Amino acid sequence: MREPNSTSSLIASGQFVIRIGPFSIRIHSGMPSVQQGIIELYSAYPILPPDTFCDFYVRLIQPAGVRRFFRKQVLFAFDQFIPFKPLPYVQAFPFFEWGLNWCISGYSHRFLIIHAAVVERNGKALILPGAPGSGKSTLCAALINNGWRLLSDELTLVDRATGYVVPVPRPVSLKNESISVIADTFPFCQFSPVVHDTLKGSVCLMKPPSESVSKADQTAVPCLVVFPKYRAESSLSLSAVPKAEAFMRLADLSFNYSVLGAQGFQTMLGLVNSCQAYDFIYDGDFNHASDLFVQLLDDVR
Repeated sequence: MREPNSTSSLIASGQFVIRIGPFSIRIHSGMPSVQQGIIELYSAYPILPPDTFCDFYVRLIQPAGVRRFFRKQVLFAFDQFIPFKPLPYVQAFPFFEWGLNWCISGYSHRFLIIHAAVVERNGKALILPGAPGSGKSTLCAALINNGWRLLSDELTLVDRATGYVVPVPRPVSLKNESISVIADTFPFCQFSPVVHDTLKGSVCLMKPPSESVSKADQTAVPCLVVFPKYRAESSLSLSAVPKAEAFMRLADLSFNYSVLGAQGFQTMLGLVNSCQAYDFIYDGDFNHASDLFVQLLDDVR
């Protein structure tokens, strides 16, 4: 890895290759907010030689014409095409994160990919699936500040050959009320500037622990699937989910289960058979939640 000053200079040049988990990603952008966001939140990630073969080539660019000067916008480009409509210029760095999620979930079919946060302790993975608003990213952010290793806050990658979870640790995406909850509870963390009025509401990103980044080549054995639901002023509740139901719910939350066909079915079946599954309602008592999950993992043989 290059020295920090050299890395910052390379990122500021507008084009570089970064290693994120199993992926090499070429990033091209001259936008200051994108460059600064990557310098601040991706400082622990390896910068690779410019001639490295890349899994993805992404660009954050401005549209041509008057949009470069009036009501400025940003486009996300993947290879040589532009898959999304432009967004306001101020949303450039979150747009990079959302676009990269789209690249990985749509084109990495060597993995079964589930819309779920995933963390690890003692080699055992805890998968936290959930739709937006379920509180999975908030819970994930709290857990990695309580001794858990971040594997991902959005995309659980299950290796089809081994059944293990492959890390792709990236900044944790926080939205709306969860921003202040995590910032107030863990003030020592580093956050990107809050961007308001996006399609997801107000958003910001939390820098992942450097240890999670340095261990991105260490897979984990899936052992627990917990479907979280944040509910204010409720008592903590944990209830078992039958394996058949867990299978169907995970399939519904998978980006490529149908694409993989029989291989997707077999990988999902192996995942469900290796895990205990639960519904979990929590009220923001993160320490209690962490202790409970540690106990559940300790019971896994």
